[in-house]
Amino acid sequence: MSIRILIADDQAMVRAGLRLILESHHDMEVVAEAADGEEAFAAAVRHSPDVVLMDIRMPRMDGIEATRRLTTERSARVLVLTTFDVDEYVFKALQAGASGFLLKESSPEQLISAIELVAGGDALVMPARTRRLIEAHYRPSGVARPAAIKTLTSRETEVLIEVAGGPDNATIG
Repeated sequence: MSIRILIADDQAMVRAGLRLILESHHDMEVVAEAADGEEAFAAAVRHSPDVVLMDIRMPRMDGIEATRRLTTERSARVLVLTTFDVDEYVFKALQAGASGFLLKESSPEQLISAIELVAGGDALVMPARTRRLIEAHYRPSGVARPAAIKTLTSRETEVLIEVAGGPDNATIG
């Protein structure tokens, strides 16, 4: 059975290149393309892809918001594929529900492998980003907390942790 893929990127040449790479693999089928987040959401509704390859910077609706909508409203598996090696994008993409984060400088083999992992229900963050992600979210014991956090009650701290995790307000409540 082939993996059905939706490519969302605002650059037509990038979409075409990704299509060639993916369709050269016998177990992958590109079912749709989108030039922005709104088109990606609509295409996901129409085609029910197994994996959405999502760029971050796009017009009308960016990839972060499109990822949030796709993962909450459609239970889609999203693999963010971007040029921008920015920690903030990694954090926001994962908070929005992305199953993976990969840079466009990755090899075709890495892309294929990432898609297979995400389609299988696993998650993937490029190894170089994993260390930064861990450092940003998990401090070694004994590291001082910012003063503002020290004033929170245990319940407020619990809510803050939930908010940072990315679920919607109803889920947090």
